[in-house]
Amino acid sequence: MDTLSYKTQSAKRHEVERKWYVVDAEGEVVGRLCSKIAMVLRGKHKASYTPHVDCGDHVIVINAGKVRFTGNKISQKEYQTYSGYPGGQKSTVAKDLLNNKPIRVVELAVKGMLPKNRLGRQLYKKLHVYEGAEHPHEAQKPEPFKF
Repeated sequence: MDTLSYKTQSAKRHEVERKWYVVDAEGEVVGRLCSKIAMVLRGKHKASYTPHVDCGDHVIVINAGKVRFTGNKISQKEYQTYSGYPGGQKSTVAKDLLNNKPIRVVELAVKGMLPKNRLGRQLYKKLHVYEGAEHPHEAQKPEPFKF
């Protein structure tokens, strides 16, 4: 009698095929949008997902300045930065950050949903966020991502 042996396939770094996706953020809720973007950056939408390997795809986010918050988050949510010096902590309300640096809103939300290690920093480099509808990645032939 033959014994069946099923081996779990683990993705290798050089075997991963990367795609480019473009996401239109206009009118989307920040948290819901960014959790889906983090899933694609991580590679969890693929059958060959491996937790310790960068098997995700590149994501281009356009119209980042037109995202929205639900409830009172636009006036109550605070983003904090700390310089490392005494008295060097600054906080900004979401409304001000969305007006001044709308790209940072999406970048910070996605970065918070990625692993806090070398792999997470590597995944974060595959995120490309733009305030308007134009992006310089037409040569990569990005596909629109269907949520």
